[in-house]
Amino acid sequence: MALPDVFTRYRPAIDAGLRQALDGGASDLYAMLRYHMGWLDEEGRPTEGASGKAVRPALCLFACEAAGGVAEQALPAAVAIELVHNFSLIHDDIQDGDTERHHHPTVWYRWGHSHGVNAGDAMFVLGHQALIASDGLAPRTALAVSRILTRACAEMIEGQVLDLTFEQRASVGVEEYLRMIGKKTGALLEGSLHMGAVIGCEDPATIEAMRCFGNALGLLFQVRDDMLGVWGVAERTGKPVGSDIHRRKKSLPIVHALETAEGAGRERLVEIYRKDAPLDEADIESVLGVLADLGTQQVCEAIADKQADRSVAELDTVELSPKARRECEELTQFLLKRDY
Repeated sequence: MALPDVFTRYRPAIDAGLRQALDGGASDLYAMLRYHMGWLDEEGRPTEGASGKAVRPALCLFACEAAGGVAEQALPAAVAIELVHNFSLIHDDIQDGDTERHHHPTVWYRWGHSHGVNAGDAMFVLGHQALIASDGLAPRTALAVSRILTRACAEMIEGQVLDLTFEQRASVGVEEYLRMIGKKTGALLEGSLHMGAVIGCEDPATIEAMRCFGNALGLLFQVRDDMLGVWGVAERTGKPVGSDIHRRKKSLPIVHALETAEGAGRERLVEIYRKDAPLDEADIESVLGVLADLGTQQVCEAIADKQADRSVAELDTVELSPKARRECEELTQFLLKRDY
């Protein structure tokens, strides 16, 4: 599917805002942050790397416009939420022990755990600093937006704790898992649209509709990610088929399988996920076979479809321009069908 215009038209402003926020001189700290963003290589030389997909800041700016505001007013909030998102990525890499991100060594692996923690903390602080650096918002609006971002951060961290806890448990229910990703992934996506709408208008109904739209998109985004981590095409995702299985990650497909499998299928899943040795291709094929027998892919698709339907339905009670409504539908369909 073609990338929706929402993810491209704001990109120059987002990139410029991010670079300004991380323009802190030549210290080692800022070098680590720029490296994580893809702007420097391992030797500290400038690269042409981009700052990830920039989904969250784009949604923030889009929500501001869709609600009737001017996107430029929401740029500090958009930059803030992208920096906070990157704080979570740096710390996630440490907690998960991931040594690569986008085919490059992660910050902690390149500089050590302690510097990784400091780099993540700095991203968090600079995100909040970017939010309050602009005096373009009325004090009441600025305070409301700050509260949304702070609450989203707290929920995201709560979700991360739940995720780590779930990894240690023998079984986790699908509903529990959905509540967890609604916090870990969904909080910042919901917060992005919520902040943009608060900046864009003063109508409580429109603001609430955009917040709920973001809540559904957050769940949809992660469910689709989980599906790509198991069934994604390597040429599109850049990862091998079953990459999440290789990592023994308890994503939605595995949670569903462990909750519903019985007999030999369940025993095989538990055995594979308890192995100390790296998984081989036979293990991956075995897990994929169990998932196929259970119809797990169809179950995940149904969950994604439900959130896609809910996302659009959340907007039925408010007046949006035809263009804004069409783009909301395009966003939903892209997140539902994307293959990378």
